[in-house]
Amino acid sequence: MNVEDLMSTAKGCRMGDTVRECAIMMRDEEIGFVPICNDAGEPMGAITDRDLAIRVLAENKSAGEAVDQFMTRDVVSCRIGDDVDEAERLMREHQKSRIMVCDEMGRLRGVISLADIADVESDESLGETLQHVKSDEQPTAH
Repeated sequence: MNVEDLMSTAKGCRMGDTVRECAIMMRDEEIGFVPICNDAGEPMGAITDRDLAIRVLAENKSAGEAVDQFMTRDVVSCRIGDDVDEAERLMREHQKSRIMVCDEMGRLRGVISLADIADVESDESLGETLQHVKSDEQPTAH
């Protein structure tokens, strides 16, 4: 099974969009993870609802500031056509519960989550991936 069979269509913000615009998108789309893309549609990072609470609200920052000031710049992605096993491997290796799916030009096309994989993977495999994603150990560097 390929990642595009399970991924959600990407809802994202652009570099320079405000924290408020991103929060409104999260509310309206009922999502907690938003990729941040450049003008070419390539992912440059991501922000979560938790990031907004900790990096913006808790630090008394303005909702009018650019969202890219608060995003995590660690982009983990796979490609359209990759097997779901590759996405699961990346989640384990990088301790991420969501990864971005890009086309051959590097443009964002979707997001695949651990929950998406849970719908099709065996309990044993999923448990192993969850254990790696939630581990306190540092991800392996490659």
